[in-house]
Amino acid sequence: MIADLKPYLEYKESGLPWLGKVPGHWDERRLRSITSQAITNGVGESAHAFREDWLRYVRITDIADWRSLRRHTRASLPPSLAQGADVRKGDLLIAAVGATFGKAYVHLSDEPACCAGYLVRVRLGSALDPQFAGYWTESQHYWGQLRANVIQSTIQNFSAARVKRLLVVVPPPAEQAAIVRFLDWANGRLERAIRAKRRVIALLNEQKQAIIHRAVTRGLDPSVPLKPSGIPWLGDIPQHWRIVRNMALFAHRVEAGIAGLPVLQVSLRSGITAEDLDQFGRPKKLIADPTKYKRIGRGDIAYNTMRMWQGAVGVSPNDGLVSPAYVVLSPRASTCPEFYNFIFHTDIYKQQVNRQSTGIVSDRNRLYWDSFKQMPNVCLPSSEQEAIVAFIHSETSGLNTARSRLESDIQLLREYRTRLVADVVTGKLDVREAAAALPRQVPLDDVTASSDHDEEALDADGLTETEGDDT
Repeated sequence: MIADLKPYLEYKESGLPWLGKVPGHWDERRLRSITSQAITNGVGESAHAFREDWLRYVRITDIADWRSLRRHTRASLPPSLAQGADVRKGDLLIAAVGATFGKAYVHLSDEPACCAGYLVRVRLGSALDPQFAGYWTESQHYWGQLRANVIQSTIQNFSAARVKRLLVVVPPPAEQAAIVRFLDWANGRLERAIRAKRRVIALLNEQKQAIIHRAVTRGLDPSVPLKPSGIPWLGDIPQHWRIVRNMALFAHRVEAGIAGLPVLQVSLRSGITAEDLDQFGRPKKLIADPTKYKRIGRGDIAYNTMRMWQGAVGVSPNDGLVSPAYVVLSPRASTCPEFYNFIFHTDIYKQQVNRQSTGIVSDRNRLYWDSFKQMPNVCLPSSEQEAIVAFIHSETSGLNTARSRLESDIQLLREYRTRLVADVVTGKLDVREAAAALPRQVPLDDVTASSDHDEEALDADGLTETEGDDT
């Protein structure tokens, strides 16, 4: 069905380089002309713990995608503090500040809510279907305007006044409904395909973790006698292994950064890498003064204090600079960093890290050096550490290759979806007949990209200048 889509019969010039021609019967209107109320910012109040009898407080950090909010970040605000910032069903919210400027959310539920000051609230009128508006925020038509008009200062800013001037291509109401219906159907099919590949990836990861766990806690020789480790979560270990504190394996490197070294980051997915772009595909905005970074050497281990419990740790491939929010570990002479990096990524060790981390709320817990250095770990001959590392690489290489292929497939599906949405909401493809041929009830798959957004959000590592973190 998708392959049979064709362009409209008549087009007209839009006058916008990033949009080109649009269907002749579509309107081009400023966003302010299709709203039922003034476009305004939310309130700058501090979030409270979530309460059912208060308003859901929507902040930039809560937005997973334009359809959904993250569950684990739910916060509230008493109605008395939310005057003028209430969010109703069908409202469009647009992030106005920071690295995520332009990120959008459409409130499609009946849940009472309000929004934070770094979000611009757009109360749409009857001329624009809220879900069509949501798909529009994924298109180059939307992002081209934002990037052309963003205020570049210490942090990126897109004010409410500029939101009002955004141009929207508006099909007739019935056609908007057809577009939403078709894209919901197409999105459901694509997301189901992505979910199936994710399930296979999860199985591959489980198999890999089982190989690693066995190797780093029992060694490679099954005939070696075992002894109790004295640590409940670790169990028995080979008789010749010892239990030591992490301070016996690593020294704490605290050195100010110097100019000329690459800025590295710790990712949940790929360990320590040097990336020019942030997790949103935009050039990183780095701290100008290199001495505000920490220096890391090749072979050192660094972990994100806030995300160590989730596996944000890795071995540095070269000398560089890392965020001041990281702890840098310098391996001692008999320590193989790759071996302990495998240990730090096991579920049992991440669970212990989580128990040792401290903070006001659980998802902001931090593990500092003073706590990390006291945590127990296994100690074994360096030659055996290296042999285990080589074994793990050999046994998991095929699993890694299969995972990479599946991830490439998922990326291609996402790129296809992005292009399809953009072509449909800007009139490059006519979906009216296709939408009419769909079953009367087209269930939208509840699988969304929110889990991907959550994972990407966790990769954020504090490398940029301070951004306006919504209250």
